[in-house]
Amino acid sequence: MFVNTISSNLTGMSTYFNANFSEAVSKRVQKVITAAIGEFAERSVREGQFLKWAHLPEQQLKRVDAIYDMVRQLKGQTDAKMLTVLGIGGSKHTVEHMLGINGLNVKGDQVKFFSDIDSTSFDRFMYQIDNDVTNSNYLVVSKSGSTFETKDGMMKILNMLTDKLNPSGVLPKTSAVMAGKYMVAVTDANAEKSELRRLSDSNGWLGDLYIHDDVGGRFSALDDHALFTLAYAGMKKEDMIKMLKSAQHVSGQAFSHDMKVNQPMMQAAFWAAAKLDGIKTAVHQYLGEMFGSTEKWHAQMQNESIKDTSKQIAKITDAMHHSSEAWYKLGNKFAFALTAPLDKGASSENVAGYVGAIEKTNSEYGPSMVERLKTKGLGLTPEAAGAMTQARAFSTVYQELIEKMALGEPLPDVLASVLQPNVEAYKKNLKPSEGNQPPVVAGRISKNA
Repeated sequence: MFVNTISSNLTGMSTYFNANFSEAVSKRVQKVITAAIGEFAERSVREGQFLKWAHLPEQQLKRVDAIYDMVRQLKGQTDAKMLTVLGIGGSKHTVEHMLGINGLNVKGDQVKFFSDIDSTSFDRFMYQIDNDVTNSNYLVVSKSGSTFETKDGMMKILNMLTDKLNPSGVLPKTSAVMAGKYMVAVTDANAEKSELRRLSDSNGWLGDLYIHDDVGGRFSALDDHALFTLAYAGMKKEDMIKMLKSAQHVSGQAFSHDMKVNQPMMQAAFWAAAKLDGIKTAVHQYLGEMFGSTEKWHAQMQNESIKDTSKQIAKITDAMHHSSEAWYKLGNKFAFALTAPLDKGASSENVAGYVGAIEKTNSEYGPSMVERLKTKGLGLTPEAAGAMTQARAFSTVYQELIEKMALGEPLPDVLASVLQPNVEAYKKNLKPSEGNQPPVVAGRISKNA
């Protein structure tokens, strides 16, 4: 079923498969691949399917100049030393992932993140910015603007900025505008849908940055919040263009019926076939520090889209020794993937030997694949960064399509892999019950503080 190796010099990404599934499963998966591609392509241009990230790179290429202009303007209107991203889930992990694989913010001194709600975490964040809120600008990322965790951090920051900039408090509107010079919102373009957009508009926050319609958080790694942060952290404009063009190229590959070029589909088919063949546990290994945050983003994709915890996402080498005790236990049958850099540096021979040894070991305990990515400087090439990111999103959704179609199950009106209804299990309990005070209030300072 699998092409042995799929490689693209244009994107700097290649995948090698060593997979022998049962004949029945292989035939079943192969039979539905063409239909799955067609189903995805048709849905990707429909409203309300949350698949428009498939075409987002093409749109974002038109916004590159505007994003860099906004970065220059923000840096010019304050004396802040860094940018802090306020957001949770896809609003945060996508940005961390993109910074990491592009070799940016390696010292952690250009971009900070805050997404917690407890006092100690906030004190630790303030310590990072030398206990002065004016040392940072703030990128607030929330589609609705009402996400409690993000709003709580934002309100604390805004209140502290107001107190710092206008300690007398005699001109509250002026204070809000002054504080707003440090703030940028990334949210729904429609003010009726987003209270964050209304706040941004009323206080003159910089620019028009969006979470585009039908682009879910974990699929938003090429949306405005990520591109703005990459530009702020020093990514060259020409590199951003290369990255987006490569991602756009992968979108074209992902809709191709030629399996010699369609890496996203073949990666999805690998994971789907493993599950259909009765393999209950899987591992995706990432080799190298640049993938430290990719591990978090990929785990989010797995939990929210595939909706189970049977796949372990691990960064190696540090996870190699202790995790091997579980992965390579006699009698286990796992499915394995290894993502590794195409190392051209001083360690290239050791990396080649190490990757070969891990792949050989993986293949002894189950079907395996190896994804290789070209490197440049402190991260991947821009082309490989865009390609891998877009391919991971495609393969996640394709996995659902293949599994359901191969089993003859009906497809839902909106694919489960792009929705997250189960998050309401806890969110509903953050809202006030009838006649009671809300359990949480964004920005509230406790009386015993």
